[in-house]
Amino acid sequence: MYDSGQRYTSRMKPTADAWRRLATERPHPRSARLDRLGIAGIVALMQAEDRRVLAAVSRARPAIVAAARLFAQAYRSGGTCWLFGAGTSGRLAVVEAAELPPTFGTDPRRVRAVIAGGDRSVFRAREGAEDRYGEGFRAAGAAAAGDLVIGVSASAVTPFVRGALERARRRGASTALVTASRSPGLARAAQIVVRVDTGPEVVAGSTRLKAGTATKLVLNQITTAALASSGSVFGPWMVDLRAGSAKLRDRAARIVAAAAGVSAARAKNLLSSAGGEIKVAIAMGRLRTTAGEARALLKKAGGDLRRVLAEKP
Repeated sequence: MYDSGQRYTSRMKPTADAWRRLATERPHPRSARLDRLGIAGIVALMQAEDRRVLAAVSRARPAIVAAARLFAQAYRSGGTCWLFGAGTSGRLAVVEAAELPPTFGTDPRRVRAVIAGGDRSVFRAREGAEDRYGEGFRAAGAAAAGDLVIGVSASAVTPFVRGALERARRRGASTALVTASRSPGLARAAQIVVRVDTGPEVVAGSTRLKAGTATKLVLNQITTAALASSGSVFGPWMVDLRAGSAKLRDRAARIVAAAAGVSAARAKNLLSSAGGEIKVAIAMGRLRTTAGEARALLKKAGGDLRRVLAEKP
């Protein structure tokens, strides 16, 4: 266990048997002559294996739904959603957190990724960082009751991630684990365990392949389901979009035109009057109201545009 002096003890280190038992560490039966298959053969094998990923993710649907509900609950109540990972899993966590603000308008301080070894590990692998239980434990000290901490670990035995989950539990935060492992004791690692059983990798142990693809899909599904159901999407449109580029400004205008049922020119005028806020512009166009009135209605409805449009006489 983690002692009061915050030292990493030998009892926390995964054993050689723990690693050996991982499906992702075992050689794939069809990869015995991978180096002799040729480029076309390798690509064909990888594509055949990648098709198994969707089935594995589908089997994990109940746990993904449960994790998404925890995410939505934390975010709606003002909590912070944290993602902790190392190596490939850590980089996928960073990508997920980085892409949410421009898509859903999330506050970067409220969906945060922490990668073992720090930000430099995003660009250059620091493999030993994953073994530092204490760093994960300390980093999760910022989590609080009402927050959600998601550990992302293909093996499920990564000490950095285990440390973060343990500290989060002690701090009263909700916890979830996304993994491709069947490791013993998973049920005790977090409240919700999303296990995607992708099996051995084409390159044994290279979890940037199927396990990484599955992890990306799971994180996408958790965050998108949570935020889309929390008012950041209206129909298929990202109405909390931050239009920081020419492409996104054009998208914002097309969203307003489609959702408000107005011309492209009218949509641009509405956006300008709304200060670039898509929800406000749509409410103005649909309800024929001012930007101030639209903002007040949205605030009262907790940012739920559909509720505003349904309740306005």
